[in-house]
Amino acid sequence: MTGLVQHFTHVFFLVYAGLFPIVNPVGNAPIFLTLTRYYTERERHALALRVAINGFFLLLGSLLVGSYVLEFFGITLPVLRIAGGVVVTAFGWTLLQGGGQELGNQRTAEAAQGSDGDAFYPLTMPLTVGPGAISVAIALGSQRPKEVVDFAHLAMLAGVAIAGLAAVAATIYICYRFAEPTIAALGNHGTNVVVRLSAFLLLCIGVQIVWTGLSELQVPSVPPH
Repeated sequence: MTGLVQHFTHVFFLVYAGLFPIVNPVGNAPIFLTLTRYYTERERHALALRVAINGFFLLLGSLLVGSYVLEFFGITLPVLRIAGGVVVTAFGWTLLQGGGQELGNQRTAEAAQGSDGDAFYPLTMPLTVGPGAISVAIALGSQRPKEVVDFAHLAMLAGVAIAGLAAVAATIYICYRFAEPTIAALGNHGTNVVVRLSAFLLLCIGVQIVWTGLSELQVPSVPPH
């Protein structure tokens, strides 16, 4: 019984520790706050909850069926990383240049139409759950036991993995929900500096994801003539 508990605990922390550094809600909180600066406090809190829920289901789908979807379409993980890295790089570059001004203009138009804004793009993806997190979730899901196990053990294993994803989503919500009081001491200038630095790091992460995908591609060698 003790060994079983240790095994489930290991799975929980494997999921949480594997995804938390990639999702990085602490580092993304200033960007989230800047991108939602035209929202009211109530709307921002509601967006934080929706982003956390969206991120949970996106990671859950990647964990459970991501490997099957990629296999069905003939897409490999390196290709996924390259395509997703390009998206992250483009988003980081836009944020670095505009500092979220484009989303602010979009928010003005949404306010005129009575819309609550889009919590999926870019707040959930690629800001919070990007290609790196998706590829990690798919890799974790592909490591499920191949040998025949009883259904109860498999269900408990899936439940523990889902609990790890729920813990990641809860961390996202807490970091985004309390982003404003956390960085209020920085002031406008300090917040702008933090956002620009975070955007540059996001740009670097995108480039790194692309480079990792390119490095993992097996290019057949050309025989010498």
